[in-house]
Amino acid sequence: MKKVALITGITGQDGSFLAEFLIDKGYEVHGILRRSSSFNTGRIEHLYLDEWVRDMKRSRLVNLHYGDMTDSSSLIRIIQETQPDEIYNLAAQSHVKVSFDVPEYTAETDAVGTLRMLEAVRILGLEKKTKIYQASTSELFGLVQEVPQKETTPFYPRSPYGVAKQYGFWITKNYRESYGMFAVNGILFNHESERRGETFVTRKITLAAARIALGYQDKLYLGNLDALRDWGYAKDYVECMWLILQHDTPEDFVIATGEYHTVREFASLAFKETGIELRWEGKGVDEKGIDVATGRVLVEVDPKYFRPAEVEQLLGDPTKARTLLGWNPTQTSFPELVHIMAQHDMKFVKKLHSQTPE
Repeated sequence: MKKVALITGITGQDGSFLAEFLIDKGYEVHGILRRSSSFNTGRIEHLYLDEWVRDMKRSRLVNLHYGDMTDSSSLIRIIQETQPDEIYNLAAQSHVKVSFDVPEYTAETDAVGTLRMLEAVRILGLEKKTKIYQASTSELFGLVQEVPQKETTPFYPRSPYGVAKQYGFWITKNYRESYGMFAVNGILFNHESERRGETFVTRKITLAAARIALGYQDKLYLGNLDALRDWGYAKDYVECMWLILQHDTPEDFVIATGEYHTVREFASLAFKETGIELRWEGKGVDEKGIDVATGRVLVEVDPKYFRPAEVEQLLGDPTKARTLLGWNPTQTSFPELVHIMAQHDMKFVKKLHSQTPE
């Protein structure tokens, strides 16, 4: 019998990598798709589009269902239909800066959405069959209480996103302890890839570096250059999500690399990948990244990208995941990660601007 997995947020960066990973493991994969007037399935099209076009009757690699984290009836219907062995709850309004603009919606999807999912499993009497992975976040630690942050570090979220995710974390733990469900949290630190959304700082940097190198953009504007983040490769992190659900006992894990870098470092490496050496001058809002070869200012700080409450540094301790799950947190090194993203975006930008279709 094939194992059945249901992924919420399947159209996102993690959802698409996880879908590929589970298909390779021989799973039957289902995903929840939020209805919008334009398809946002770009990251998973390669998994279902060809087959759909070729033959409507063939079984597809990925089965998509319309639903929404703010609508419990849709969650109950989909879980009832699919009877999943594993649910990966990756759906969220996951942009920290945006969560200050839409705090109520963020709470509805990220906090109460998690509750709806857990409650749906319970209502359907699947609490002994279905294992649930809840995507938690390093933003729970916010104003960090200790360095590095591990499973026992106290939370201090600094954004509506972080606060909503804290509810998601505790309600998952509560259902595990109250109903004996296999419901677990993976506290993921920043994980990036060539599929990262274009408004997230890492992808914004690699895209801008490519556009600037190819002459399609003049400057890149960034917020806090000193912000320290523990950046890993999303493709490695989805494997750890799966490992957490295969573990004998339901436990929460920090998923991180155990090293951190500044936004400035990320930018320097990304520009270097496109052949531009940056020199940094000035302090605070006046700091600038200057092209060593031409003397042109390519990077500037714009205060509009500062957050109302800044998270200065996040550094995870992956010891538990490494020891108990045998997961390798530095499978893809920081320079390799930047290389993968920058090279992808050089090709991506060239293709976008080429007059002749490929």
